[in-house]
Amino acid sequence: MSEPPISRFSLPELADLPDDIRTRVQAVQEKSGFVPNVFMVLARRPEEFRAFFAHHDALMEKDSGLSKAEREMIVVATSAANSCQYCVIAHGAILRIRAKQPLLADQIAVNYLKADIDPRQQAMLDFAMQVALESATIEDADIARLAEHGFTEEDIWDIGAIAAFFAMSNRMANLSGMRPNDEFYAMGR
Repeated sequence: MSEPPISRFSLPELADLPDDIRTRVQAVQEKSGFVPNVFMVLARRPEEFRAFFAHHDALMEKDSGLSKAEREMIVVATSAANSCQYCVIAHGAILRIRAKQPLLADQIAVNYLKADIDPRQQAMLDFAMQVALESATIEDADIARLAEHGFTEEDIWDIGAIAAFFAMSNRMANLSGMRPNDEFYAMGR
């Protein structure tokens, strides 16, 4: 039985990519031992690849009042709500590693309301879900509720920006039929 395709769109060859993109893909491959499918799917349009990963890195790799695990919690919860298999599987693997809690990613993906998280993280995910699914309903009281849990204005922006960015990412992954790499399933377990 042959492997299903990783995308419903054509993919570039690694050797044909612009130098900066090929270098980035190879660096990820060296670090993780495989090329996450998102890299090759998005590399079909180099300018969009660069913009996507610049925005991704600005949100997910910077110093922030949110831990890296909390940022991944946002991605997993909102991606599950948006039915994005790729992001739930890929970022669930990253969450398991960053949180050092192998059950947490599955709990959040299935129902974050029943996950082993604290009230601060619950408020964070409630707001992230509101941004991802009902952003037109956001009011000052929603921001105030987060402040009551100790989130700063910058933290609240980060929660919203991560949820919004991954809502777009979820839609692109679903559009392309992006298949999660098999390697993600065993990571952090």
